[in-house]
Amino acid sequence: PAIQLAHAGRKASTPVIWKGVRGETLTAENGGWDIVAPSAVAYDDKSQVPKEATLEDIEVLQKAFETAAIRAVKAGFEAIELHYAHGYLISTYLSPLSNTRTDRYGGSLENRMRFGLETAHRVRKVIPKETPLLVRISVTDYADGGWDVTQSVEFAKRLKAIGVDVVDCSSGGVVGNVDYGPLNTPEVQHKAAATIQREAGIPTAAVGKIVHPFQAEKLLQDNSATLIFIGRAL
Repeated sequence: PAIQLAHAGRKASTPVIWKGVRGETLTAENGGWDIVAPSAVAYDDKSQVPKEATLEDIEVLQKAFETAAIRAVKAGFEAIELHYAHGYLISTYLSPLSNTRTDRYGGSLENRMRFGLETAHRVRKVIPKETPLLVRISVTDYADGGWDVTQSVEFAKRLKAIGVDVVDCSSGGVVGNVDYGPLNTPEVQHKAAATIQREAGIPTAAVGKIVHPFQAEKLLQDNSATLIFIGRAL
């Protein structure tokens, strides 16, 4: 079995989907809590404004990923994926649209990658060498001035250098009120998986509306990805 470790960041403090409305924020009276993100920038105009994480908060958050990975191994999980996509915590550090920090965790690409790279490095150090470590990313924000495939390639190179085994290529979720239109297609993710695998030299996973065996086989035969992840067909 494998496990995905995640922190919802500024998308936290929301009802479970079968009891609430998508995008709704829980109030304190309804069990909500203060949320944290790289910057005090809300996901959209209906969302709670998060607290900007201090350096002490960052240490606590990274330690939480580290200890979660240790528990996962002890519980018998044989592979670990870190969720850096879809506008959750670490995804928002990567994107300049959600990260407006001026310290070493914001600004330049190097700084915006820092939280994710440090976290992956800490997890890699505390799990067995034979345990595969995967990282799921959003390859693009679908928004001008945001995270894109070029930055994803550079991030993947750095992840590979610290011992990450696979980059799982999804997309979007960082910016609210975006009209994805025809851009939000599986083809974007599949092409990005191929680009990252070729240019960063790291195995990738293709995801997104892969509902027929022939789709999966074609991606593999075209060397667009090393792995195929399927959820929708289940």
